[in-house]
Amino acid sequence: MNSQTILGLLIPFAGTALGAAMVFFLKGTISFKLQRILTGFAAGVMVAASFWSLLLPALEGSEHMGKLSFVPAAVGFLAGIGFLLLLDEVTPHMHMDNEEEGPRSNLKRTTKLILAVTLHNIPEGMAVGVVYANLLAGGELVSTAGALALSLGIAIQNFPEGAIVSMPLRAEGMDKRKTFGYGVLSGAVEPVAALVTILASGLVAPLLPYLLAFAAGAMFYVVVEELIPEMSEGPHSNTGTIAFSLGFVLMMILDVALS
Repeated sequence: MNSQTILGLLIPFAGTALGAAMVFFLKGTISFKLQRILTGFAAGVMVAASFWSLLLPALEGSEHMGKLSFVPAAVGFLAGIGFLLLLDEVTPHMHMDNEEEGPRSNLKRTTKLILAVTLHNIPEGMAVGVVYANLLAGGELVSTAGALALSLGIAIQNFPEGAIVSMPLRAEGMDKRKTFGYGVLSGAVEPVAALVTILASGLVAPLLPYLLAFAAGAMFYVVVEELIPEMSEGPHSNTGTIAFSLGFVLMMILDVALS
């Protein structure tokens, strides 16, 4: 594994860590309006990344199948949705809107919040792992610049997630260093998931289009199940929608400009 790949795997993790570090600079907790804006922005980035960096390359990589070229993208996408649905059912965690929870357990609220963000980070790590696995295998489904664009985009949307973990914990009276550590810990799963995906992809290189679509489906599940409801809750407001649009456009620009 070269240094370029290692850097690509660590960039998203750095985004989470920087977001968690906001606990040292901000007082109190994140306002409801700001959290809605950050969540909408993150959702827009994830949707754009899922299409431009994952689904589109999956379709292009299956063009040799002719009229059946949609099969890898469709199968992989639905499998990714199913995988996150399974994780959502079996992992005790707090939904980001704080109104519903996953499976019943005796875990503390703090632990459930960390597990919720960690659950979000798994498909993002897989997405980065798949595109870099393609590069390591000498494939042409995603360019080096395209892989970097995906890493940067996910890092951008990880920033608010890191803050969403650390700031509420600080507001509950937890020590700043400890809350920062929890925020960083929630993002540590990303490089691990990326590395595992790379190792697995090396064994099933012909399945890369399926794996790209799988990562896209998993990311879409997080957006539809968690982020969109959160950015839309409360009194009617267009702030979440505007932030979503800005996040989508930014990720699209990154992917096209760097490809």
